[in-house]
Amino acid sequence: MLAQGCAGGRAQCSQNFPDRRVAHAYDRVLMDEIVRVQEAALNNAEWCHLFCRSHGILGCFDGVAWSSAERTPALYPDAVTLVPGCSAQTVISRVDATAGCSIKDSFADLDLSAYGFEVLFSAEWLCQKHVRCLALSKGWSTVVAADELERWEAVWGEPPAPRPFFRCELLADERIKILARSDEERFRAGAVANRSHGVIGLTNVFDLDGDLESAWSDSASAARAVWGPMPVVGYDTGESLDAAHRARFESIGSLVVWVNQGHA
Repeated sequence: MLAQGCAGGRAQCSQNFPDRRVAHAYDRVLMDEIVRVQEAALNNAEWCHLFCRSHGILGCFDGVAWSSAERTPALYPDAVTLVPGCSAQTVISRVDATAGCSIKDSFADLDLSAYGFEVLFSAEWLCQKHVRCLALSKGWSTVVAADELERWEAVWGEPPAPRPFFRCELLADERIKILARSDEERFRAGAVANRSHGVIGLTNVFDLDGDLESAWSDSASAARAVWGPMPVVGYDTGESLDAAHRARFESIGSLVVWVNQGHA
């Protein structure tokens, strides 16, 4: 079914998360099984969907990709592929492919150069299956109030758009947890966690003191303290990728983010 979707045009699109019986070729993910890239990609697409929805942008899912016909906020892709082997045209047809468009090629198997795109960066999908602790690590908590989210965003960094970049609607969604480590004065580290059917996803992992290894490890523990002993997935590159490896995350696949820079 999914392979046929890649070969054809735009399938029926839904703003709801995909039925897991269609999106996955297995019934459930267990701790001793290999977490496939498809699961990590779908989890990340669900986060993109929820984040964009908080900005009033409604993306949609089909058997090939999550996509938005409207330009998404900065730092967020206009499409995320959910299965390998899709044609470039199949993905391009789902988005406004003009300057500023970005596409997350979850399986690093697309070539979008003929459409004016270039590689923005390459990264590795990550998975930590080992459960260290189901209790909150010292100093970690879940952001629950609007003023806390404002303070968290201020520590997270300078947003690419007027504040608030992370909006209060995210706090009301039970599938999302904004995680933070604080001392007596301010937030020092944080991450965003989102739960999908079989895994927990981590993104926006940061630490003001540069201890990204602890940030990856402790935020994974904090997320499991909320949702239980599930595999934790994410993706990264560079120093943060190295830190995630030290935190016992394993690389399970590659991805590429393409962007149309609008060069003449």
